[in-house]
Amino acid sequence: MTTTTTSSAGREDVAARQRWMRVLSAADAGALDAAWTAWEPKPCVQHIRGPEAGLVMVRGRVDAGGARFNVGEATVTRATLRLHGPVMAADALGSSYVLGSDLEHARLAALFDGMLLDAGLHDRVLAEVVAPLERARAEADDVRAAEARSTLVDFFTVARENG
Repeated sequence: MTTTTTSSAGREDVAARQRWMRVLSAADAGALDAAWTAWEPKPCVQHIRGPEAGLVMVRGRVDAGGARFNVGEATVTRATLRLHGPVMAADALGSSYVLGSDLEHARLAALFDGMLLDAGLHDRVLAEVVAPLERARAEADDVRAAEARSTLVDFFTVARENG
């Protein structure tokens, strides 16, 4: 019998990849395109799968213990690319899933995912691509929250006795 143990380093790697994949998939496609255009030197890219768009079923539940139900369908675009060449320390396989049907967004997200998996490019991609995208997303979220707060209406009632 074989037992599989997950080290804390392995869990941290998974959490870090989930974080940057969330940032890349939620980023503005134009910002990703600008980052890729400015990136030098570029690795060689081989398309493994896609980019291709399709539908996924979105499931929900009423509360943490409730039965699951189908909410509806959502369009998702996925891409898988192999990055190689002298820029890369080793071949890397980047992949992405992006909500919507923007093929180029999925391709660019997969490119940067593959570059983030390369030990030699990881820190540079985090600093030059992921961190600015995270900051832009946080600023947009702050603006949206401020706009929502500005429309807040406080309702109150005054109990009156009929005398």
